[in-house]
Amino acid sequence: MPVDGITDGPRHHPRASCRDDVTACQARCRPGELLAFSQLRRDRLGLSGEETAAPKLVCLLRGTRANDATGGVSAGLHGAAVVPPDAPLLSCRTLIPLFDLDTRLLVLMGKGEDMLFCYEVLPGQPVLTEVGQCRSESKAHGIAQVPKLALDVLACEVMRVLQLTDSAIVHVSYKVPRKSTQEFQEDLFPSCVGNVPAASAQAWWAGDVSQVPRISLHPAHRTSRTFTSRCVLSLHLESQTLGSPQPDKKTEDLDISAGSGLSSPTSTPTSPSSTAASLSATSGFVSSPSQRSLQSILGPSSGFRHIQGTVLPRGTHFTNLKGLNLTTPGESDGFCANQRHVAVPLLSAGGQVAILELSQPGRLPDVSLPTIENGAPVSDLCWDPFDLERLAIAGEDARIRLWRVPPEGLQESLREPEAVLRGHTEKIYAIKFHPLAADILASSSYDLSIRIWDARSGKQALLLNGHGDQIFSMAWSPNGCHLATVCKDGKVRVYEPRQAAQPTQEGPGPEGGRGARIVWMCGGKNLLVSGFDSHSERQLCLYRAEFLANGPVAHISLDVSPSTLIPYYDMDTGLLFLTGKGDTRVFVYEIVPEAPFFLECNSFFSNEPHKGFQFLPKPECDVREVEIARALRLRQTSIEPVGFHVPRIKKEFFQDDLYPATEVWWEPALSATAWLEGSNGQHRKISLQPGTMTPVSRAPKDLPSRKYVPSSVYLEEKSDEQKKEELLNAMVAKLGNREDPLPQDAFEGVDEEEWD
Repeated sequence: MPVDGITDGPRHHPRASCRDDVTACQARCRPGELLAFSQLRRDRLGLSGEETAAPKLVCLLRGTRANDATGGVSAGLHGAAVVPPDAPLLSCRTLIPLFDLDTRLLVLMGKGEDMLFCYEVLPGQPVLTEVGQCRSESKAHGIAQVPKLALDVLACEVMRVLQLTDSAIVHVSYKVPRKSTQEFQEDLFPSCVGNVPAASAQAWWAGDVSQVPRISLHPAHRTSRTFTSRCVLSLHLESQTLGSPQPDKKTEDLDISAGSGLSSPTSTPTSPSSTAASLSATSGFVSSPSQRSLQSILGPSSGFRHIQGTVLPRGTHFTNLKGLNLTTPGESDGFCANQRHVAVPLLSAGGQVAILELSQPGRLPDVSLPTIENGAPVSDLCWDPFDLERLAIAGEDARIRLWRVPPEGLQESLREPEAVLRGHTEKIYAIKFHPLAADILASSSYDLSIRIWDARSGKQALLLNGHGDQIFSMAWSPNGCHLATVCKDGKVRVYEPRQAAQPTQEGPGPEGGRGARIVWMCGGKNLLVSGFDSHSERQLCLYRAEFLANGPVAHISLDVSPSTLIPYYDMDTGLLFLTGKGDTRVFVYEIVPEAPFFLECNSFFSNEPHKGFQFLPKPECDVREVEIARALRLRQTSIEPVGFHVPRIKKEFFQDDLYPATEVWWEPALSATAWLEGSNGQHRKISLQPGTMTPVSRAPKDLPSRKYVPSSVYLEEKSDEQKKEELLNAMVAKLGNREDPLPQDAFEGVDEEEWD
């Protein structure tokens, strides 16, 4: 009969599985070490007789063992040894023991080591039998055992260990292989010590030696009783209600209440549970109970963490792209796109720009394409968000030229711009159109100024000063009232262009001076700056827009690379996409307005580096395939569309939790004159739901169905008569009806005389 998870005959040892791809291998031992791991009671180890008369110290002998009869020297963990208390002990690193009384499994690991050992303490013998070893990817600072009530008993998980490393908490699960993993295995899980105390503090001081009652681990038989300390409750009540009446001193010290078997005291606003709840509310996702318990250990996670980026089919690519200009300044995105056109600078004299039609993908001709001849090398270019045919190109000659592209695309080269904006005295860094007002354009230049233009009249409307060095990047706020900049002098500034020419706020920026980008987030409440730290490591800094002088509220370091990360923020989902020129990876984060601020999601990887990455408007996404973002990836000789999808099962329904009403930011909310006079506007919003799709929030609820057939169906014993009857029926079905005459019955025999 199986006893405590160990079966008779061939022994089935638990298998250790690391959830972070930890590989099991042999231990690395140092010779001559004697390591004490615990002063365990002898009766717990199954020893009896004279050995229990005197206290002993149970140790592990680790390292080389004395030469045996064959003259060999063995190394490693050699088992348990019972050592008298006065024996000298030499210890280099003490092993941390975790012992389970029910399964008699002993897990050992030393601080600063990467090997986890699991042993079985055999009853009646002072030895340890090795079960398995597990090596982690990094050295551990400590280990802890998960309570028995948190184990996945239906998966035959008999023990779970948490391992603390430099940057993660690794789960190591010990499971016993069984054919059926959907039924409770009573031989593996005897009753364990419960989570309700047996006596109060006063009773224990008075001499009460009551034992904690044992409970069953069967999911259907678990008790719902929980314990909450009166100290915790009184402290919580004092913090919540000032001057509230104190609890009666005659009240018992124990509080037994109905609820979950793993319930905890009421969470405060600073507890992990409240943080997880608030994050779920901001991201639009509701976590399951198992996810919430995991969040309390590892912290909150993003509902978009499983996002997948895939390159769309080759039929949507632009190929045979020749003469790409790779020398655009770092402040430029390299190329730009809207719903209809793609503008790509070419490496040719005169600052030529090729215009490609998104509706006409395929292989480009070998002959020269019609282009826009700017007349000066291109430093930056940008499509007008409200006029899909107008392209603004900033040149190194300190001029901005506005070009109009025919709706059907270029049929011949353009040499005369629609308008030319003059005013800067040095080379222009970047240009940005206003997000709400039509015909408003901002430009930054080497003359350390920012000029705001009225493109309709072709004249300068506003001038902003206050920068002490090169302006790396600028960004309009979502409401169009503010303009934020990040400068090489290590400052982040916020302007109100219609109020003053000097910044209204100023704060510390990135320490590195190699480049930076800035973008508004969370509805204009936060600013994010991507730059470099003092060690040239790429860094993200998040600021409160109203308290810029206080510095960043959070920052994370990513990697070391020479290119500046170019951010794109999706206001609908709160997702931040980051990549740089020459990178092969697109980082994805969900930004939340409270700690931990950055929730990492799956990244998109490619085999070859890209020269630029441009995101298209939200209506270009395929909502039927749960595509939440679509971008164009510029390569050396091609342009490839990339779709970012969220895995969902019910794709036939519109995922309204992923697609809130989106702003129509391709239509102006007010005119240039109205904005310059002080008016503010707001985009209207539309739904992306197709008329033929039903929202998933109104989808019919599916009844849960049992996916697994119980093992009793297959293991049901049959009598011998039933087996014979089944065998006979099978033979009859194969041979046919037994009453039919056999073929040899129709044969004619020979006369007896013919045999002579």
